[in-house]
Amino acid sequence: MFEVQDSQFVTSSWSKNNPKTCVAVAITEQGIAVRNSNDESKNTIFFTKDEWGAFIKGVNNSEFDI
Repeated sequence: MFEVQDSQFVTSSWSKNNPKTCVAVAITEQGIAVRNSNDESKNTIFFTKDEWGAFIKGVNNSEFDI
């Protein structure tokens, strides 16, 4: 885990139109941090760049479609 400042997080443009499902992401040298921007406790999930790359690849390949 690594330190991420609130100012480093960017809210998804999709989330701006869907306020109940807000996702914020911070891309840093150490990896990627993701959190629910509505979560006042600011619980954060951390990914290495390889893990994030695998996730994005899965999204692009529709591996997570319901």
